[in-house]
Amino acid sequence: MADPRFFKRKGPFDAAEIARISGATLVQTTGESRSFVDVAPLQVADETCLSFFDNRKYVDAFVASKAGACFCRPEFADRAPEGMLVFTSDDPYRAYAKAATAFYPAEPANGDISEAAYVHASARIGENVQIDPGAVIEEGAEIGAGTRISANAVIGRGVVIGAGCYIGPGAALTHTLVGNLCIIHSGARIGQDGFGFAMGQQGHLKVPQLGRVVIGNDVEIGANATIDRGAGPDTIIGNGCRIDNLVQIGHNVEMGMGCVIVAQVGISGSTKLGHFVVAGGQAGITGHLTLGDGAKIAAQAGVMKDMKPGDVVGGSPAVPMMEYHKQTVALSRLIRKKK
Repeated sequence: MADPRFFKRKGPFDAAEIARISGATLVQTTGESRSFVDVAPLQVADETCLSFFDNRKYVDAFVASKAGACFCRPEFADRAPEGMLVFTSDDPYRAYAKAATAFYPAEPANGDISEAAYVHASARIGENVQIDPGAVIEEGAEIGAGTRISANAVIGRGVVIGAGCYIGPGAALTHTLVGNLCIIHSGARIGQDGFGFAMGQQGHLKVPQLGRVVIGNDVEIGANATIDRGAGPDTIIGNGCRIDNLVQIGHNVEMGMGCVIVAQVGISGSTKLGHFVVAGGQAGITGHLTLGDGAKIAAQAGVMKDMKPGDVVGGSPAVPMMEYHKQTVALSRLIRKKK
């Protein structure tokens, strides 16, 4: 159960409403009026709670669960324990996410602007914007309706933030345009100089970084992630991207829609990612590459060549995944022979 000191719960919701919200199918139609007050994992849920079962590894937990209701795939519906209402879905986790969001919706901005915040007279502040203590909104910045700027966040001169966004504590944005419904977590640094300079023995001469960061709609950027502004062209983050904590994105990078970039990934400058590219944790991607739509990069891989749409690679330097597995097996056999 979620700690009520930190999370505000809505509900209860009856089974018919949960089916409508989630898009899942309630198997026992006679149970439509049963009501549920919370969501919880299979192992701790009781008869008042809604849970989900998506990974076959947890079938025993599903069979033994005391949850009052559960999302699962159709083929597991008959394994549910007696008394459990079953909602079937081809994607139980997504169905659960929709239901859990109904129980625990994001808190809307409250419209309060703290006296302890600094808001420049020329800044344009939309309706119902919340600005918390210590936040700084600089000259010419624009904040869209219903956005929350958390404590000690800094919104630089001319930065534009769309409607319904959340900017976490201590985040800093400069030279940036942000779309609607974006989440930028605490400590993120967006729009700072790209790593650009002319190298030479007489000294490394800084090259002015004259682009911006342009972020689409429904983008989430994790805590302490950094996104450099472009050197001339913009750094672009497409609609629906998910960027984890501690990710570094270099100048002029272009990301298509729905990319998923996991913690500690580094993407060097001027690399272009297609739509729905996935990079596992600590992967490194060198500069000036093109990664096709749907490309997948395993954790800790080092990508040094272009990737075609749908390519899956692993290892460092990265190679096709099947080749990477063969290399791993061959190395393991070599080590065993030496022993």
